Amino acid sequence: MENIQSRRNFLKITSGITGGLILGFNWFSANASEAEIINSTLASSLDFNSFLAIETTGKVIIYSPNPEIGQGIKTAFPIIVAEELDVDWKDVIVKQADLDKKFERQVTGGSGAIKHSWDRLRKAGATAKYLLKEAAAQRWNVNISELKTEKGFVIHTSGKKLSYGELAEEASKLKAPEKVELKKFADYQLIGSTVKGVDNPDLLVGKPLFGIDYKKEGMLHAQIQRPPAFGMKLKSFDATEAKKMSGIVNVVSFGNKVAIVGKSTWEVMQARKTVKYEWEKEKDLESTDDHNRIFNELMNKKEAEVRRKDGDIETAFKNAHKVIEAEYQCPFIPHNPMEPMNFFAHVREDGVELAGPTQNPQSAQQQVAKLLNIAPEKVTVELTKMGGGFGRRLNSDYALEAAELSSIIKAPVRVMWTREDDMTGGIYRPAVKYRFKASIDKNGNMTGFYLKGVGMNAGNSTRQDNFPVGAVENVLIESVDYKSPITTGPWRAPITNFLASAEQSFLDEVAVAAGKDPIQFRLELLEKVKSNPVGKITYEPNRFIETIKMVAEKSNWGKQKKGIFQGFSVYFSHLSYVAQVAQVEVKKGKPTLKKVFAVTDCGVVVNQSGARNQVYGAIVDGFGHAMFANLKFKNGAPEESNYDKYRLIRYNEVPEIEVHFVNNGIDPTGLGEPALPPTGGAIANAIFKATGKRLYSQPFILADEKLENFV
Repeated sequence: MENIQSRRNFLKITSGITGGLILGFNWFSANASEAEIINSTLASSLDFNSFLAIETTGKVIIYSPNPEIGQGIKTAFPIIVAEELDVDWKDVIVKQADLDKKFERQVTGGSGAIKHSWDRLRKAGATAKYLLKEAAAQRWNVNISELKTEKGFVIHTSGKKLSYGELAEEASKLKAPEKVELKKFADYQLIGSTVKGVDNPDLLVGKPLFGIDYKKEGMLHAQIQRPPAFGMKLKSFDATEAKKMSGIVNVVSFGNKVAIVGKSTWEVMQARKTVKYEWEKEKDLESTDDHNRIFNELMNKKEAEVRRKDGDIETAFKNAHKVIEAEYQCPFIPHNPMEPMNFFAHVREDGVELAGPTQNPQSAQQQVAKLLNIAPEKVTVELTKMGGGFGRRLNSDYALEAAELSSIIKAPVRVMWTREDDMTGGIYRPAVKYRFKASIDKNGNMTGFYLKGVGMNAGNSTRQDNFPVGAVENVLIESVDYKSPITTGPWRAPITNFLASAEQSFLDEVAVAAGKDPIQFRLELLEKVKSNPVGKITYEPNRFIETIKMVAEKSNWGKQKKGIFQGFSVYFSHLSYVAQVAQVEVKKGKPTLKKVFAVTDCGVVVNQSGARNQVYGAIVDGFGHAMFANLKFKNGAPEESNYDKYRLIRYNEVPEIEVHFVNNGIDPTGLGEPALPPTGGAIANAIFKATGKRLYSQPFILADEKLENFV
């Protein structure tokens, strides 16, 4: 079975086009101008990775390969094309592409989609624009230099003009240029403006866009019972009563799981309650108390993997005027997207059809192919919109479940998780503990910096080349990873989501010990990096400095009225810089978070609306989880299985958020994640200013009963 899903969808759109220009551009290469021109009647015989089509009506169609998870990529991609093409935004249509092996990076994760596709999309739009101008030049018998483009028209210096639709037929017969000229940053009109999300109209009227809405003729519904604790396995089960119930088609086991299959989700849910299970211990059943003990044991052992070593840290501590030391810890937490995990699979003799919300469709394809021992090309993946993910849907476990179950029952089936399944079936953010140690001299200069991270299935729980590394002569960074049966995976801004909070809280403590303003303390360190960096660094100090100075100005740092206390934090991740100032007000002895200022340097902002939403969401996410989120374990099982016990931030608890961007014209970098890491530190530092109390563990709500009313 050939993987032609994207081409089929493209032909559905272009089947009504008579003539016109269809431009195929290569997603493997940044040189998107190396294009071929084809007529719509020939589209099915040519092999392309993605397509830009211009209809004779003037409409422009582009496929967006990256999964849409709420980050706004489905709107941002066509904005980039429309800018270079000089087409009116109302004439642009974008369609979600399904998985195709010819796409290079069909993934939503790591905040890398715009950065990866920036030049490809610009060159695609610019190439089409050149061809349209060339077609007009030939029709009018003028030099192409006499022409300009504006809102879907080619305009001659004399004032006469032709629409793109009128020129599309002639443009389709021309040869694409090897190189095209791209717009300068100062000339952007659509990029950097505020554009509403292309899916907004459908979302507002409740159209079925998500995996949870997916339907297919003959599709069965299933729920799966997994082991009740990490470290347990299935011994036996009795589904006698379930099989008697209305609508139930089958109850089967595979691996350590039992699937209840029926004609509707409701019937399956009712039958699931009647199945009797017997489980047995396979590995140690860990509890939160065990994790705390393991953290302390591993933290105090000398054995660790050295991630970075500059200078002589022992001598720095020995000769220090002051040594500051602190430990920080965070718990496991689930992802909790509003749409629980779900996926459709139909395993047939000639191939496999998959459909659903996934951040990594290629991984799902490859893992299903491996599971069923077939070629990946025989597995198609249709992408639906996702109701959140935050990294959870980078894992393909739920797609594998659907495929394996379909292969067993020989029927199309959609597996649907419940909220309890989502929270108790992992995959979680790893629990981590950090130990920081710093030395300062008599002048308040930091002379040594030590960090040790101990994580539960976290891999490397440090970022050994990030600030303040590069500004300190003596550095030692180590990590230890404990292998736990509790499954973990990426959670929005992996590792840095807590590392930044801990590190920025600690740097504030060092600044206080040095007798320096927290912002000035960091600026001095960054000036050292500029003049004499120590070893490898992954960040640009000038961009760091500009972001910090801007947030200080916007927040009126250090000049607030009585009763208002400010906390500062700044972090570099996903190639972007975010500085934040949190403002806390104290009334009747109780602190309340009132406002957060955020300044982000992510290069060019493609869509102001989408960008602001990303920063707003990241701050709310970072604040809520730092404040409340806590997943505890007892005998291998999570103690919190739904929102009645697991505390999330509520709408009326969201503070005022003021967002600004550094307008520097640099090519865009990540934005979906970078604004989350600094949030916890800014809030913790503001609470210290207001109360004199340092917060060393998340969630903060457990640290002090006064924080119960913090929001």
